[in-house]
Amino acid sequence: MDFSSKLLENAVYEMSQLPGIGKRTALRLVLHLLKQPKEQTERLSGALLNLRSEIKFCENCHNISDVALCEICANPKRDRSLVCVVEDIRDVMAIENTSQYKGLYHVLGGKISPMEGIGPQDLTISSLVDKAKKGEVKEFIFALSSTMEGDTTNFYIYKQLNGLDINTSTIARGIAVGDELEYADEVTLGRSILNRIPFEGSLKAN
Repeated sequence: MDFSSKLLENAVYEMSQLPGIGKRTALRLVLHLLKQPKEQTERLSGALLNLRSEIKFCENCHNISDVALCEICANPKRDRSLVCVVEDIRDVMAIENTSQYKGLYHVLGGKISPMEGIGPQDLTISSLVDKAKKGEVKEFIFALSSTMEGDTTNFYIYKQLNGLDINTSTIARGIAVGDELEYADEVTLGRSILNRIPFEGSLKAN
């Protein structure tokens, strides 16, 4: 792709680094920004810079937050004995949209994937185990996608919790195998959480 401007080429290259954005789509987006008022582009760039410099991760659940303790963890009405283990913030948002879950969350920040070089040490599993040892949590709900990586991560955490007086469950398979939670409809996801099964039962089923 030939560019008449190095500035344009650089902007298109940076835009194309975003997931799902190819060079042609990046060019279309950059040209769109050029047609908009300068103030709109400045607001966009300002929002992105603020995101990178000021965003925090909740000290309790590792969810993205504006403050040290996210709104969910700070809410006294949430059930602190129930913790839903998810991959990232998109899963938190998907489950919250169901209005069926009233516990807290634990955001792992990914899934164990040897192919991608992601091991247990790269996730927030150690803080999850520490949370379990404190005794306040009575049940962990594994709500990772039903992929090989998700199942591997669930099983690893389950083994780490062995010997602790804590229940582990997994969402019912209303979510199709291989599907990501963020793409599930709210009714199906809500029912999958309400109809969760003991994690040991899911092992026997496999």
